[in-house]
Amino acid sequence: MGAVVPLPFSLGGDDRLAWMVTRIEEAVRILKDHAHFTVDPRSIGAEELFRQNVADASDTPAFFASSSMVFVDEPDHRRLRGLVSKAFTPRYMEGLRPRVQQIADELLDRVADQGHMDLVKDYAFPLPINVISEMLGVPEKDRPQIRVWSQALVTVTGMGVAGRDERTMVHVQAFASYALQLVAEKRLHPADDLISQLIAIEEEGDRLSEAELLSMITLLIFAGHETTSNLIGIGSLMLLDHPDQLEKLKADLRLVPSAVEELLRFNGPVTMPVPRFAREETELAGQHIKQGDLLIIALISANRDETQCTQPDEMDIARTLNRHIAFGQGIHACLGAPLARLEGDIAFTTLLGRLPNLRLSVPRESITWRVSSNLRGLTALPVAF
Repeated sequence: MGAVVPLPFSLGGDDRLAWMVTRIEEAVRILKDHAHFTVDPRSIGAEELFRQNVADASDTPAFFASSSMVFVDEPDHRRLRGLVSKAFTPRYMEGLRPRVQQIADELLDRVADQGHMDLVKDYAFPLPINVISEMLGVPEKDRPQIRVWSQALVTVTGMGVAGRDERTMVHVQAFASYALQLVAEKRLHPADDLISQLIAIEEEGDRLSEAELLSMITLLIFAGHETTSNLIGIGSLMLLDHPDQLEKLKADLRLVPSAVEELLRFNGPVTMPVPRFAREETELAGQHIKQGDLLIIALISANRDETQCTQPDEMDIARTLNRHIAFGQGIHACLGAPLARLEGDIAFTTLLGRLPNLRLSVPRESITWRVSSNLRGLTALPVAF
């Protein structure tokens, strides 16, 4: 297969094309080259492309596509990201380590005497949702409901995803209403949390609009737990699928940070970043790309690029040269990457340190997935120990 492959559909009823990008070199160029590629087709006067391929993909009050930093480039992106970036630095994240460790231990304490659990429901989901909720100031009683809303949001985001049934949209609307309610509550009773800080910024004027504030809060709640939860769930399954690697990791838990990077590369939770649109005509891997063409980066293919790593289809938790783009590249690189790495480190170290006899308690073929066009995770992972 070529590095840039035309897809069998056109955009906007004209001759614009969609392309699948399968190799890391071209993927990195697209993600970093903001002169030629944008997340926001409105910047090239293509309002209809935004409406059809971005707004429609996230056409819910909860996600506020037009106001989210995910869907804008500079200078708005720098302004929006800068408002929250201080809370996601590696140094700040390290300060969270004792609390993340405490949450991981408390979750395993609850199931330790049972000898079994659903690793997704009992561990992979509650660990990151509790961490991001404490950072943001989301009450503990609301967190189980957020999981339901988030799963609905996964269904309606992404390119060309079906399944926007009435029940799903009710959940998405409820998530939007909840964000409004949360902001109203924090305005009345500000606290030492990130949402209160963002409200204070918005009230200073001209740095954050109401729509941007709501979009940011919804994005942080959703992205702050969904991908990391799926990393822990999928990663645990991959280790159980590769018992030699699991034994190697249990024998030396100092390999966990390296294992997290390999799990992200080998079978990460994000299947594609936000699509890009060509700002102008350009050449890419020998293909002629027209202005307005859509480019979709296939992360699982790019992260297994044989020109970038040896035996890319083999899982090797001790891989020394591990170049992957699971967190993206360029200005839109994942803001929460330091937090995801910290949570992955603690989650796997604690799980395997405390439950060394971890094993599947159901037939492997019974494991089912939740899949959208850009995210995936396990519906459940029953294990015994």
